[in-house]
Amino acid sequence: MDGAQILIAGVGGLGGAWAQRAHAKTGHDIDLVLIDADETTFASPDAHVIRLGKDLDSAGCAALPPLGEQRMRQAAGVSRTLLDGVEMVILLTGLGGGTGTGAAPEFARQARLSGAIVISIAAIPFEAQEARLKVSKEGLPKLEANSDVCVRLDLDRLAWQARERGTDWRLGASWVEEFVDGLVRTLMRLGLINLDMMDLKTIVGHSGGSTLMVGQGDPNDANSLLEDALSAPLANLSLDGAKACLLQIEGGPGMTVGQVGLIADAFTARFDEDAQVILGARVSDDLKGSIRVVAVVSGLEEKSGLSLV
Repeated sequence: MDGAQILIAGVGGLGGAWAQRAHAKTGHDIDLVLIDADETTFASPDAHVIRLGKDLDSAGCAALPPLGEQRMRQAAGVSRTLLDGVEMVILLTGLGGGTGTGAAPEFARQARLSGAIVISIAAIPFEAQEARLKVSKEGLPKLEANSDVCVRLDLDRLAWQARERGTDWRLGASWVEEFVDGLVRTLMRLGLINLDMMDLKTIVGHSGGSTLMVGQGDPNDANSLLEDALSAPLANLSLDGAKACLLQIEGGPGMTVGQVGLIADAFTARFDEDAQVILGARVSDDLKGSIRVVAVVSGLEEKSGLSLV
């Protein structure tokens, strides 16, 4: 959406690193805020900074989520100033420590109180990190309750994909960057069929779980596009019976109505038969011979032991 006020927020060390790289990739005039108790996170000269606590040290919030939450509450005045006029917050964080688990839900709460849509992307610790995993499971419901959409990243799966590409999952998580860039593009540009913030609010207003998918590939192979979107490192949600979806399809100058229809059918085939689907499409010169799809899906039923693929 032209003129949309979007803020990218990185909470904690991992969230801050991802937020800085995602912000650099977007190439749009979008604000960035970094939130941490460890000053080493604040490496971007263009970022707003919220320092959690007067005395910064490498221990951060000492793996204590209540401390991170308390310090974030104390910084509410600074948050209100940054959030003034913001329509959407894209929040990146890692759960399992004190700052991400404690401060991220509180910042999300403050953002929603200001009237913003909050889309959180939260990394779940490796299965081998039992203590951090336990902390993350206690904090995740709070982040989900304070977010319109909460996308859960499986670090085991993310690291495996990064190794396959020969990259460092902490700094070279290209999926996260592409994910944020695709979402920003969806809301910052006008298309053949326009989408705006009201459409997004309508979709995320449905009860149940929610997630976000980004896929890119051959405009004539709808199934491969869907497989690309489903290969993301997400966990524990099935698309079966989804109640609502905002679907943005972006292609090169040769994109046809037929291609848009086939892609829409592939992405919504497993949804509830009465699902509300809002479709948008636009042409972009930088996507010659390719199509990018961004889907916000809501009204999902969580099923333990199931993943998106």
